[in-house]
Amino acid sequence: MCGRYAASANPDELIEVFDVELDATAEPARSVLVKAQTPPPGQPDYNMAPTKQAPVVLMRSPRTGETARVFADGAERPGEPDRPEPDRPDPVRQLRLLTWGLVPSWSKDVKTGVRMINARAETVLSSRAYAPAARSRRCLVPARGWFEWQASPVAKDAKGKPRKQPFFVESGTDEVIAFAGLYEFWRDPQVADPADPMAWLTTFTIITTDADPGLDRIHDRQPLVLDPDDWATWLDPSMTDPERIEKLLSFHDPGRFRAYPVSRAVSSNASNGPHLIDPVPVDELIGVVDPMTGEIIGGDASGD
Repeated sequence: MCGRYAASANPDELIEVFDVELDATAEPARSVLVKAQTPPPGQPDYNMAPTKQAPVVLMRSPRTGETARVFADGAERPGEPDRPEPDRPDPVRQLRLLTWGLVPSWSKDVKTGVRMINARAETVLSSRAYAPAARSRRCLVPARGWFEWQASPVAKDAKGKPRKQPFFVESGTDEVIAFAGLYEFWRDPQVADPADPMAWLTTFTIITTDADPGLDRIHDRQPLVLDPDDWATWLDPSMTDPERIEKLLSFHDPGRFRAYPVSRAVSSNASNGPHLIDPVPVDELIGVVDPMTGEIIGGDASGD
């Protein structure tokens, strides 16, 4: 699975990397959080967690009255996001802040999203919750890399359970990568005006697949990271051919990533900053399995 990741790039960097035509990160967007997000949405976040708003790249027709910086011409009347219109302009590539945890349009409330942060690549096209979005509402989730927790086969924590060691997985080139994602709109029936930004909650989920050899010593699943050559096809809302979508969902290119142990501070939602992706010295490790060799590092100390 993918339950935490580092979104360390700022909007200007993402605009360049993903050839964004419309930066909508300054646009009002509904959040599910009770307290203010820290760091603020759109700022580099080294501990991106579910229910936070995160930068996401997608393709849609722009709406009129947007406060965002517009890099392409076009306009769309406000209203329901998927309402067909004869004069609807061509979709443009946009950068938006979406809430992590997909809420299907038919959900009675937003609590569903807490449980739907990941979608399995093998079943998204057949799932009631994910199939509609998989056909036409696909997105890219920019990231520096992701965190995963390895359960030690030899070391126990203070409760007698396997000690968990967080790892950070990245490309090894410091480049931004793109998780394959899906996004969805949920309409709040309590807000009468559909043109009100607070009438809509826009959410996303990250697609996962089988872990690469070596990485499967940390966890058996990992995010589906698409190759840049496939970004345009994945984002194209007019591409609805199930076979072509399935081909992208089956993308597999092992050997692209490196993984290394990091501070256990990342386990706390309150922790943030670039130090969370710094490697932990080997002499601080306890009962950790080296992903590449399978060697146990740090002995079998327990009760920490």
